[in-house]
Amino acid sequence: MDVRPVREVPAEDLWQKRESEGVIRGLNMLAIIGGTGFQNLEGFAVTKEHTVTTPFGPPSSTIAEVRSGARRAFFLPRHGIGHALLPSEINFRANIYALKSLGVTQVLGISAVGSLDQSLSPGDFVFASQYIDFTKGIRAPTFFGEGLLAHITTAEPICPKLADRAFKISSTLAKTRKVHRGQTYGCVEGPRLGTRAESFMLKNSGCHIVGMTNIPEAFLAREAQLCYASLCVVTDYDSWKEDRNQHVSVEKVFQLYRQSLSDVKEVVQKVALEEPLPACSHCRTLASALMSNAETVSPQKQELLAMLLQ
Repeated sequence: MDVRPVREVPAEDLWQKRESEGVIRGLNMLAIIGGTGFQNLEGFAVTKEHTVTTPFGPPSSTIAEVRSGARRAFFLPRHGIGHALLPSEINFRANIYALKSLGVTQVLGISAVGSLDQSLSPGDFVFASQYIDFTKGIRAPTFFGEGLLAHITTAEPICPKLADRAFKISSTLAKTRKVHRGQTYGCVEGPRLGTRAESFMLKNSGCHIVGMTNIPEAFLAREAQLCYASLCVVTDYDSWKEDRNQHVSVEKVFQLYRQSLSDVKEVVQKVALEEPLPACSHCRTLASALMSNAETVSPQKQELLAMLLQ
């Protein structure tokens, strides 16, 4: 496929201008997307609840703006208040758009996952670096389309600087559990838990962990020029073990995840209190990815592009 820009789009110039003005990455505006059972950000006081309107509908819930000392952050429960949304019902585009519109520059997602690798035990923390998409096309996967065209790179979908920081903090704080990095996350549609055959298929495909929510979240974050990393909590061995007692169940997932939440929240709090991270390539994803002439797309798409570029 011949993929070349129709014309030079001013994304690079805009990025450099905003960087020189101290806008890009200078505020270290972190958002936490909480997974199963993660409903609040402890150690921070809620200063405001944001109800955000997006072109894609409402996000999973209101977004809490929180503060601890001089540090601010945002918190969004991925499945909504009370865990009301199935993975395929999550409005991923609205979630990422809403966070971007509030000035967020970095996103740390929290997820429960199953292990497809004997070395990754229930209770371990895993920072995935790669993804394989096994979803079924039900979820809207991109901000682009309908005249607005871009081809972003996802060779390195995770922000290495944010992941490195969270990994180091986790390794220091989570002394009672192992912390891993560099694994591949296989994302399935759900909501059902997989068959043994599917578990072996994922395992043989090169996946180390399996979950239902990091895609398209991670890729939309890249389109929105946000730094993204995912802290995954291993809750089970999925269904590939011979011992049926070790097969995944909802009861096991919630039990182990709840046991891990105190450590997860301690890690998240420490990450949110750290000094700002320097800029990286993830906040300029669109500089060489846009294919469309921004002046010829609809006013609605121009507004969307302006939001993604800011």
